[in-house]
Amino acid sequence: MSKVIISTDKAPAAIGTYSQAVKIGTTVYLSGQIPLVPDTMAFISENFRDQAVQVFKNLKAVCEAAGGELQDMVKVQIYLTDLSQFAVVNEVMADFFREPYPARAAIEVKGLPKGAQIEIDGVMELPSTD
Repeated sequence: MSKVIISTDKAPAAIGTYSQAVKIGTTVYLSGQIPLVPDTMAFISENFRDQAVQVFKNLKAVCEAAGGELQDMVKVQIYLTDLSQFAVVNEVMADFFREPYPARAAIEVKGLPKGAQIEIDGVMELPSTD
């Protein structure tokens, strides 16, 4: 199977040596998204909830560019600079996903790119076309 690079201007441009996502077969590996607004490449705000919402919007745009939707994600990894914000993540995630929810991990980290408070990456499995 060949590798297909996924890119969209509806999510922030890559700020390093990576692709927004890579598709192999029906599996899509999504790079980490931070709360940058695609048009400005600036943070949506310093408010944690706003940042979490923007990250999910960015992931949604990449999922759609790959031919799927956010609900097709099977695994998400959430990186937080303050794990006490996890309840907010649950609330925001409930606005973007319906059951069955993806598997996930939540990890507190010392720092994230550009000083973000949250970053999320994951894996999406596209529905079979058979």
